[in-house]
Amino acid sequence: MGHSQVVSSPQEKTWRAGRFWWDCPEPTDAGAFPLRAVIFDLDALSDLDVDGHRVVFNAAFAAHGLPLEWSVARYRQLLALHDERQRVAAELRKRCVGPECDVLTEVLADEICATKDMMFDEMILDAGLAPRPGLLDLVMDAFAAEVPVGVVSSGRRRWVEPLVRQLVGEGLVETVVTGDDVTSSRHGAAHQHALAELGVSAHEALGVAGSSAGLRAANAAGLASVLVGADMGAALPAVAVRPDYTGTDDALRLATCRRLHASWWAQHSPTAA
Repeated sequence: MGHSQVVSSPQEKTWRAGRFWWDCPEPTDAGAFPLRAVIFDLDALSDLDVDGHRVVFNAAFAAHGLPLEWSVARYRQLLALHDERQRVAAELRKRCVGPECDVLTEVLADEICATKDMMFDEMILDAGLAPRPGLLDLVMDAFAAEVPVGVVSSGRRRWVEPLVRQLVGEGLVETVVTGDDVTSSRHGAAHQHALAELGVSAHEALGVAGSSAGLRAANAAGLASVLVGADMGAALPAVAVRPDYTGTDDALRLATCRRLHASWWAQHSPTAA
């Protein structure tokens, strides 16, 4: 995987201009805004929605005797609905006909979601989740440079912590903040908890989000943030929007993260964090 940070063609530079805040004519000195930590949300490590939640929902449909299985394409469509119950209800309504449809849909949607929640903790560690392409290179870069890495999730520690180890290995993540650690429902609370545990301020860390919801949470905590993954249409301020961590000339390695972070704060006062 290449380390070069040079945009190789005018066409590539034009494409990035629409997606990157840091694409300015002059380079920014990363030393002026040092990067002291990287905080991922769990969705940034792996495609948890498609390869995790979708798989468990299909098992829940089968448990209820429903001849229903979400494909990757269909599930990505349903992700436009931000609530799991809404996704299930929308699918059931699409297949339900008759005067009692609405009542049956509401009741069955609740039952399916309850079944899925019970099955999730047992199934997720055996779902065969894989790290997003290029993720491990970035984590290893950070570890070698002694830049601590944190991971945040709204899930339960009993499965989040082993899943993080499964995806990135032992000893590479400094702190894992889960739903068990955060009592506040305030957006960004998990990221703020991670910042406190890592001993850095918001403008010293880069957030890496795997969904628009994760990006909103990182932004609410005051982090400059990269959005990685399939959720490419989020109309939210991001340092960069990328399909994954790889790239011929611009792989998301630590050097790139430092430059993105510095360029963001060169244009946005750190006092706003």
